[in-house]
Amino acid sequence: MMTDLVAIQITSTPSIEHNLTLIEHQLRQLADKPQLVVLPECFAFFGARDKAQIDIAEMLDNGPIQTALSALAKRYNKWIVAGTLPIKPLKSDNDSGAKAKFYAASLVYDNGGVRVSRYDKIHLFDVSVNDNTGHYKESATTLPGEHIITFESPWGTVGQIVCYDLRFPELMQKMPQLDVLVVPSAFTRRTGEAHWHPLLQARSIENQCYVVASDQTGVHNNGRETYGNSCIYSPWGELLANLPANEGWVAAKYDKTLLANIRNEMPIQQHKHNRKPF
Repeated sequence: MMTDLVAIQITSTPSIEHNLTLIEHQLRQLADKPQLVVLPECFAFFGARDKAQIDIAEMLDNGPIQTALSALAKRYNKWIVAGTLPIKPLKSDNDSGAKAKFYAASLVYDNGGVRVSRYDKIHLFDVSVNDNTGHYKESATTLPGEHIITFESPWGTVGQIVCYDLRFPELMQKMPQLDVLVVPSAFTRRTGEAHWHPLLQARSIENQCYVVASDQTGVHNNGRETYGNSCIYSPWGELLANLPANEGWVAAKYDKTLLANIRNEMPIQQHKHNRKPF
């Protein structure tokens, strides 16, 4: 049955070749059947200066990272939610301040290697954190996405968000009824310890859907610390699988009957649409 949900956890480096090798090593361990596999944010390049991502940015559907992802999806018979990678803006997207910027794009490939979706991260991480890095300003190099994205799959309707988006529940509330929410992330260790699991559990309960969250883990080349704890939550808010640290993967079954029963017994979507506007 085409029912598996998978989150891969790695410690990405500034070496694209090394990171792709890590991912393929994990894919090779999975069952030989279609699965929905989520990679972390910045899976292909991480742990260097943010501006270094500009140097590896690719045009959509034209670049070695995207070619490798398509090949991996086809070779291992997987649907791959490819975390994020830097995608260059079209000329029409550019303004005077966007020439040296990119979109943090989460691309999805089906098990035939065809790209079926693209989501550009909407909420950029411009915050101060009490850790080794101290201050984060994604907007210095990244253009914000403008569109809410879902796609259809063998596991129903899948909603796409990235990392910091998780803190903005209105984004998911604007999506159609989700069966799965995918959350590629590079959550910092400090914010992860405080909020990662509560936020993921809340999104699963609110939306009555599976949540598949893939996070970076460990200490990276530039000293940045990420939280790990890649995990999968059920539509009832149960933690089905969790990998606290180290590289590896977690998997859980997609149960369509469970989804239907939960929604029948507590028809949140129906109540939401039937209510009068506030």
